[in-house]
Amino acid sequence: MSIENRRLTVAKPDLLEGGNDARFRDMLYDFFAFGSRLEEARARFAAYIGLTPPQYLILIAVGRGAPDNELGVAQVAERLHLSGAFVTIELNKLVKSGLVEKRPHPSDGRRVTLTVTAAGFEKLEQLASLQRPVNDALFAPLDREAFEALSGVMRRLASGSEQAIHLADHIIASETSPGTRS
Repeated sequence: MSIENRRLTVAKPDLLEGGNDARFRDMLYDFFAFGSRLEEARARFAAYIGLTPPQYLILIAVGRGAPDNELGVAQVAERLHLSGAFVTIELNKLVKSGLVEKRPHPSDGRRVTLTVTAAGFEKLEQLASLQRPVNDALFAPLDREAFEALSGVMRRLASGSEQAIHLADHIIASETSPGTRS
Protein backbone atom coordinates (compact mmCIF):
# COMPACT_ATOMS: atom_id res chain seq x y z
CA MET A 1 0.00 0.00 0.00
CA SER A 2 1.41 3.40 -0.94
CA ILE A 3 2.14 6.05 1.68
CA GLU A 4 -0.68 8.16 0.22
CA ASN A 5 -3.21 5.33 0.61
CA ARG A 6 -2.03 4.60 4.16
CA ARG A 7 -2.94 8.17 5.08
CA LEU A 8 -6.50 7.92 3.78
CA THR A 9 -9.04 8.23 6.59
CA VAL A 10 -11.67 6.22 4.67
CA ALA A 11 -11.43 3.34 2.23
CA LYS A 12 -15.05 3.08 1.06
CA PRO A 13 -14.99 4.10 -2.62
CA ASP A 14 -18.23 6.08 -2.30
CA LEU A 15 -16.49 8.40 0.17
CA LEU A 16 -13.41 9.00 -1.96
CA GLU A 17 -13.12 11.47 -4.79
CA GLY A 18 -10.31 11.09 -7.28
CA GLY A 19 -8.70 8.50 -5.04
CA ASN A 20 -8.36 10.83 -2.07
CA ASP A 21 -10.36 11.69 1.03
CA ALA A 22 -10.12 15.51 0.85
CA ARG A 23 -13.84 16.01 0.22
CA PHE A 24 -14.68 13.54 3.01
CA ARG A 25 -12.39 15.48 5.39
CA ASP A 26 -14.02 18.79 4.37
CA MET A 27 -17.46 17.28 5.00
CA LEU A 28 -16.33 16.12 8.45
CA TYR A 29 -14.94 19.56 9.31
CA ASP A 30 -18.31 21.08 8.39
CA PHE A 31 -20.10 18.33 10.30
CA PHE A 32 -17.98 18.95 13.41
CA ALA A 33 -18.53 22.72 13.15
CA PHE A 34 -22.29 22.28 12.87
CA GLY A 35 -22.30 19.66 15.63
CA SER A 36 -20.45 22.07 17.90
CA ARG A 37 -23.03 24.75 17.20
CA LEU A 38 -25.83 22.28 17.96
CA GLU A 39 -24.13 21.42 21.25
CA GLU A 40 -23.82 25.13 22.05
CA ALA A 41 -27.51 25.67 21.26
CA ARG A 42 -28.47 22.66 23.39
CA ALA A 43 -26.42 24.01 26.30
CA ARG A 44 -28.09 27.41 26.00
CA PHE A 45 -31.56 25.84 25.76
CA ALA A 46 -30.84 23.76 28.86
CA ALA A 47 -29.45 26.69 30.84
CA TYR A 48 -32.41 28.85 29.82
CA ILE A 49 -34.72 26.52 31.76
CA GLY A 50 -32.24 25.66 34.51
CA LEU A 51 -31.27 22.16 33.39
CA THR A 52 -28.15 20.35 32.23
CA PRO A 53 -27.98 19.45 28.53
CA PRO A 54 -28.79 15.73 29.16
CA GLN A 55 -31.73 16.66 31.40
CA TYR A 56 -32.99 19.04 28.72
CA LEU A 57 -32.83 16.29 26.08
CA ILE A 58 -34.65 13.82 28.29
CA LEU A 59 -37.35 16.33 29.25
CA ILE A 60 -37.90 17.10 25.57
CA ALA A 61 -38.02 13.40 24.67
CA VAL A 62 -40.56 12.65 27.40
CA GLY A 63 -42.58 15.79 26.67
CA ARG A 64 -42.67 15.15 22.93
CA GLY A 65 -43.31 11.42 23.26
CA ALA A 66 -46.31 10.03 21.44
CA PRO A 67 -49.34 10.64 23.69
CA ASP A 68 -50.90 7.29 22.78
CA ASN A 69 -47.73 5.32 23.59
CA GLU A 70 -46.57 4.43 27.06
CA LEU A 71 -43.17 5.98 27.35
CA GLY A 72 -40.60 4.35 29.63
CA VAL A 73 -36.90 4.60 30.31
CA ALA A 74 -36.01 2.11 27.56
CA GLN A 75 -37.91 4.09 24.91
CA VAL A 76 -36.27 7.37 25.95
CA ALA A 77 -32.81 5.76 26.00
CA GLU A 78 -33.37 4.23 22.57
CA ARG A 79 -34.69 7.46 21.07
CA LEU A 80 -31.75 9.48 22.39
CA HIS A 81 -29.13 6.77 21.73
CA LEU A 82 -28.13 6.79 25.42
CA SER A 83 -27.75 4.01 27.96
CA GLY A 84 -30.72 3.10 30.10
CA ALA A 85 -28.62 3.55 33.25
CA PHE A 86 -27.66 7.10 32.27
CA VAL A 87 -31.25 7.99 31.39
CA THR A 88 -32.45 6.58 34.73
CA ILE A 89 -29.96 8.72 36.68
CA GLU A 90 -30.92 11.89 34.82
CA LEU A 91 -34.64 11.08 34.95
CA ASN A 92 -34.44 10.71 38.72
CA LYS A 93 -33.10 14.27 38.89
CA LEU A 94 -36.02 15.47 36.76
CA VAL A 95 -38.45 13.59 38.99
CA LYS A 96 -36.85 15.11 42.10
CA SER A 97 -37.18 18.59 40.60
CA GLY A 98 -40.87 17.98 39.88
CA LEU A 99 -40.61 18.15 36.08
CA VAL A 100 -41.26 14.47 35.28
CA GLU A 101 -43.44 11.92 37.00
CA LYS A 102 -42.75 8.19 37.14
CA ARG A 103 -45.66 5.84 37.63
CA PRO A 104 -45.66 2.06 37.78
CA HIS A 105 -46.49 0.51 34.43
CA PRO A 106 -50.11 -0.72 34.53
CA SER A 107 -49.32 -4.26 33.36
CA ASP A 108 -45.59 -4.72 34.06
CA GLY A 109 -44.48 -3.91 37.59
CA ARG A 110 -40.81 -3.89 36.57
CA ARG A 111 -41.31 -0.89 34.29
CA VAL A 112 -42.36 2.72 34.80
CA THR A 113 -44.40 5.09 32.68
CA LEU A 114 -43.03 8.62 32.31
CA THR A 115 -45.01 11.83 31.96
CA VAL A 116 -44.06 15.48 32.08
CA THR A 117 -45.69 17.36 34.95
CA ALA A 118 -47.47 20.71 34.64
CA ALA A 119 -44.24 22.39 35.84
CA GLY A 120 -42.30 20.50 33.16
CA PHE A 121 -44.70 21.56 30.42
CA GLU A 122 -44.40 25.15 31.66
CA LYS A 123 -40.63 24.94 31.16
CA LEU A 124 -41.11 23.42 27.68
CA GLU A 125 -43.47 26.24 26.69
CA GLN A 126 -41.00 28.83 28.01
CA LEU A 127 -38.24 27.11 26.08
CA ALA A 128 -40.15 26.95 22.79
CA SER A 129 -40.03 30.75 22.47
CA LEU A 130 -36.23 30.47 22.35
CA GLN A 131 -36.04 27.25 20.34
CA ARG A 132 -38.18 28.43 17.42
CA PRO A 133 -36.02 31.32 16.24
CA VAL A 134 -32.73 29.56 17.03
CA ASN A 135 -33.71 26.33 15.25
CA ASP A 136 -35.07 28.33 12.31
CA ALA A 137 -31.71 30.11 12.07
CA LEU A 138 -29.68 26.89 12.46
CA PHE A 139 -31.60 25.17 9.69
CA ALA A 140 -32.36 28.22 7.51
CA PRO A 141 -30.47 26.86 4.47
CA LEU A 142 -32.77 23.82 4.22
CA ASP A 143 -35.85 23.66 2.06
CA ARG A 144 -38.34 20.80 2.54
CA GLU A 145 -36.52 18.47 0.14
CA ALA A 146 -33.14 19.08 1.78
CA PHE A 147 -34.70 18.63 5.22
CA GLU A 148 -36.20 15.27 4.23
CA ALA A 149 -32.87 14.13 2.79
CA LEU A 150 -30.89 15.28 5.85
CA SER A 151 -33.39 13.69 8.21
CA GLY A 152 -33.03 10.33 6.47
CA VAL A 153 -29.25 10.55 6.36
CA MET A 154 -29.02 11.45 10.06
CA ARG A 155 -31.29 8.54 11.01
CA ARG A 156 -29.08 6.13 9.07
CA LEU A 157 -25.86 7.60 10.45
CA ALA A 158 -27.14 7.49 14.03
CA SER A 159 -28.27 3.90 13.70
CA GLY A 160 -24.83 2.71 12.60
CA SER A 161 -22.71 4.90 14.83
CA GLU A 162 -22.75 2.67 17.92
CA GLN A 163 -21.35 -0.24 15.92
CA ALA A 164 -18.57 2.00 14.60
CA ILE A 165 -17.57 3.01 18.14
CA HIS A 166 -17.50 -0.65 19.20
CA LEU A 167 -15.25 -1.35 16.21
CA ALA A 168 -12.89 1.46 17.25
CA ASP A 169 -12.75 0.06 20.79
CA HIS A 170 -12.03 -3.43 19.44
CA ILE A 171 -9.23 -2.24 17.14
CA ILE A 172 -7.64 -0.14 19.88
CA ALA A 173 -7.84 -3.00 22.38
CA SER A 174 -6.31 -5.47 19.93
CA GLU A 175 -3.45 -3.09 19.12
CA THR A 176 -2.67 -2.39 22.77
CA SER A 177 -2.92 -5.96 23.99
CA PRO A 178 0.37 -7.45 25.20
CA GLY A 179 2.32 -8.98 22.36
CA THR A 180 0.47 -7.16 19.57
CA ARG A 181 2.75 -4.12 19.34
CA SER A 182 6.45 -4.14 18.75
